[in-house]
Amino acid sequence: MRHITDAMIDAAIGPEDAQAVLLDAFQRFGHDEAAMQERLRTEAGGVKLSTLGAVIPGQEVAGAKVYTTIAGQFSFVIVLFSSVDGRPLASFDAAAITRLRTAACSVIAARHLARPGAQTLAVLGAGVQGRAHAQQFARAFPLRRILVSSPHVDKARLREMQAECGVPVEGCSAETAVAQADLIVTASRAKQALFPGRLLRPGSFVAAIGSSLPTTRELDDEALSRASIVAVEWRPQALREAGDLVLADPAVLPAGKLVELADLVNGKARGRSSDDEITIYKGVGVGLQDVALAGLAYRRINAPDPECPQADDMRRPPPEGERKFGNGPSLPSEGPRP
Repeated sequence: MRHITDAMIDAAIGPEDAQAVLLDAFQRFGHDEAAMQERLRTEAGGVKLSTLGAVIPGQEVAGAKVYTTIAGQFSFVIVLFSSVDGRPLASFDAAAITRLRTAACSVIAARHLARPGAQTLAVLGAGVQGRAHAQQFARAFPLRRILVSSPHVDKARLREMQAECGVPVEGCSAETAVAQADLIVTASRAKQALFPGRLLRPGSFVAAIGSSLPTTRELDDEALSRASIVAVEWRPQALREAGDLVLADPAVLPAGKLVELADLVNGKARGRSSDDEITIYKGVGVGLQDVALAGLAYRRINAPDPECPQADDMRRPPPEGERKFGNGPSLPSEGPRP
């Protein structure tokens, strides 16, 4: 069984590729052609083990992501199987997949919930996810500037982000960024709301992706109350994990405000209908994203032609003696994850 590294994934998959395969996966999920396994966390001695997965027969893959959290740092691995014959296909480092899929789903949500002509992006949190979101949003929207708020950002980091995005990047406070932005991404480790919801401009879109813990939040009740739509990847997992929703006053989330991304992309739930609406996407990360993107990476890396939609190896019966699991190289250790 092959092991696929982060460097191999970055060389094979671009943001638009990730967005396309994830859009297909959520469309299939919305038509009951795919299934997800909720995240399960197990903890002892300060070490947390988390697992989540998905089965996507239309993309011919099934799999699971497994990761540890130690002192706030993450180490990810994905194991991918063929849904045609059940063979283990590959293991993945998965930090690159996590980075790509999170920002790609925010862009998918933004295409339904943000104003198409949005020009100012605010990024609250300049770690791996903040930078990934800045890059993908700069490619998807006609941005003229990016405002960054982070306690750890310096001028060198801002210059790097500007070079990556091709858009002027400025540092400022969270309040200043939010008050001027059309698009807001919260990608922080905050335990309390990052800004007062009253600062959101009419017509703004927020992608809140920094936390998947029920005890922490990045958005306050006023932000949720002012939003006409709050989209989530998958309702059962979001209502269990998203502190922004779990800790909110139920009155700010009346029936009908919370919609699933699959319903949004399939036209079963409405998207933005006016320029003045405030809309929110709350992402916690689901197994469907990891498995779909791992499947695409596997097909790209194993296909003789990068344009080939399916790797021959996915349909090939395994030769005698090759069905054993675990004969591949040992997995490299992962470094700290912002």
